[in-house]
Amino acid sequence: MPAVPAARKRVLFLFSDTGGGHRSATLALIEALGLEFPDTFDCKMVDVFRDYLPAPLRYAPEMYPPMTKFPETWAISYKATDGKRRARAVIRVLFPYVARAIRRLYRENPADIIVSVHPLVNTGVLRTMKTNPTPFMTVVTDMVTTHAFWFDRRADLVVVPTDEAREVAVEYGIPEGNVRVVGLPVAERFRVPPDDPMTFRDAEGWRRDLPVILVVGGGDGMGPMEAVVRAINDARLDATLVAICGRNEALQERLRGLSWNMPHHVYGFTTQMPEFMAAADMLITKAGPGTISEGFIAGLPLVLYSRLPGQEDGNVAYVVKKKAGVWAPRPHQVVDAVRRWVNDPVARRSAAEASRRVAKPDAARQIARIIADRAGVYSAALRSG
Repeated sequence: MPAVPAARKRVLFLFSDTGGGHRSATLALIEALGLEFPDTFDCKMVDVFRDYLPAPLRYAPEMYPPMTKFPETWAISYKATDGKRRARAVIRVLFPYVARAIRRLYRENPADIIVSVHPLVNTGVLRTMKTNPTPFMTVVTDMVTTHAFWFDRRADLVVVPTDEAREVAVEYGIPEGNVRVVGLPVAERFRVPPDDPMTFRDAEGWRRDLPVILVVGGGDGMGPMEAVVRAINDARLDATLVAICGRNEALQERLRGLSWNMPHHVYGFTTQMPEFMAAADMLITKAGPGTISEGFIAGLPLVLYSRLPGQEDGNVAYVVKKKAGVWAPRPHQVVDAVRRWVNDPVARRSAAEASRRVAKPDAARQIARIIADRAGVYSAALRSG
């Protein structure tokens, strides 16, 4: 009699599109679960804010991009709610307003394990499910400066990207045995080195004999990217400049219309970022944790030109401390950093090696194995093997 296949384990991922990092980390984990444990898990993503919370909270994904255009205001709100007591006070005020929605979320999405990839859903869900507990994991997607909302003692496990984030978790009351340093989950295509980078350069028409400066501004082309590109162009560096404008079509058109003084290529949104990074010699970017982690894996020296005050401050300090890059918040500072690396290949290689040393390319697969273990799959597979 043929064996009856085991029922798939249900994994509920809680996230929200308040910034692209939560979605991309979730997708990386779902991909890794499928690669590590084929036909074993049914994964479901729920945008808690958009799909369940009442107004105005349900509009948070739409409100996030405009809010980040006022960084100092963002910093005030971030710091005003951070810390044990302040975070608890905010939750005490908000929970009665969202409790009904969270109960509906929990009722409508039965799961064998819940994985939160967003700081603002942890305490609400854990408080709601206290009478019918489900294994609950938090995967922190902020690299260093981690808000108190990330940490609730009732979580079974908290996975963090860095030792610095682990220290914050313990400081906020998470038992040391319930915190694990793994890294930030990124898509498999970043983990597997692309084919020969020079072949990609040839296909894109980039010169082989010049260092490539890759400038990115995130999927929406946010931040002072245009000023940075203009400053590099005005410096007439002996290099090729490649600008990725994301979905910002207006920025793309403006950059294409520049009076260019150096070899250049301007792109819109692309799904080939691993290939772009592999073919580049340095990366100029805002201080988002996802792009930084991808840059580490590609072994790129980093120039950070913009950061979101509060949650991205620690990212800047981390990159500088690890000697993997520099902080250059003014266009002329970006030019100074890039000029040094263009003119001094030894310094450029040193920063590239430092970047590789802190890379954690296997983070998504490691977290997938942790999820499987907590769901009773990985341990069983090891015993049967």
